[in-house]
Amino acid sequence: MNSKHQAAITFRTRTFRQRIACVFTLQFLAVAIISVMGIYNMAPMVAVITVITATTVLAWMATRREWRAVGALAKLVNDWSEGPPDAESLFPERLSRRSTDADVASLARGLHGFTSRIAGYNQRERDFTRDASHELRSPLTVIKMSLDMLAEEQGLSDFGHRSVQRLRRATREMEALVEAMLILARESDAAMETERFVVNDVLVQELASARVLLDGRQVELELEESVRFALQGSRQVFSVLCWQLIRNACQQIEQGRVLVTVGPGMVAVSNHATTPTADDTGGASRTDGADRHGFELAIAQRISDRFKWPLELLTNHGQQNVARIHFPDPLPAAASATGAVGP
Repeated sequence: MNSKHQAAITFRTRTFRQRIACVFTLQFLAVAIISVMGIYNMAPMVAVITVITATTVLAWMATRREWRAVGALAKLVNDWSEGPPDAESLFPERLSRRSTDADVASLARGLHGFTSRIAGYNQRERDFTRDASHELRSPLTVIKMSLDMLAEEQGLSDFGHRSVQRLRRATREMEALVEAMLILARESDAAMETERFVVNDVLVQELASARVLLDGRQVELELEESVRFALQGSRQVFSVLCWQLIRNACQQIEQGRVLVTVGPGMVAVSNHATTPTADDTGGASRTDGADRHGFELAIAQRISDRFKWPLELLTNHGQQNVARIHFPDPLPAAASATGAVGP
């Protein structure tokens, strides 16, 4: 900001204070004079009350006029809830120098910088989700197609088949990770497609996909359904959340059983480990190894916080790990009709 504009702001500050001081000084003098005149019977009581009322109203109107710039700024901020912030409307040079005080100009300058940063964040979020969605999903699709073609090759050795399986597992895990990151990167859920879906059906699909990836590992996947219920929301988000919990449960055990339980308004994922024998392991550790860094749980926790689906993590006797998701608004599964609903 140049010195000329700074001087104008300083002048506005003095003018504002002078105007307020003049208003209250004149009001005080008028009230004092008319009160003295009333005490010495130089003016009737009706005139005293009338003058005091008139000066009070005039002082209030003058103060309100000086506050007009603050009211306009407050209206601009209040309108942000109906759309994206307009940073240009808060540009300090666009404010009236005659009616704007220096403090108001300083507040507008700070809000202008704040809205500019928000606009930058929003643009980077849109660029990231658009570019990541295309640039990461396309190579993964090519990798999956190439793996399918490679698996059909004649004369592929057992080692080659195991390598293909590991690559498929890594590709599926990368897909789930990309989906989770894109979900968490979006600023608002308003643009996300929502539908009414049955939780049990989604879990059946996720377990079928997980069984393919667990081929060759001594880990069993089971689904226990005591009830069926539906949710209104993003099927993709629920699928990613459950996949992260199932994957984490599988990685925490060398061999055993992973149980997915569906209860009233709740889905629980628990693992039941069994101690491997020397014959099972062949005297050597498993090639893949159990990954216990908990990265999947960190993503699941963030998705849980984002969509208000409380996630509860427990460790029972025998080092049995349980992840339980609660859904505040479950719907009856019988009335579920899958279909996209506008946000």
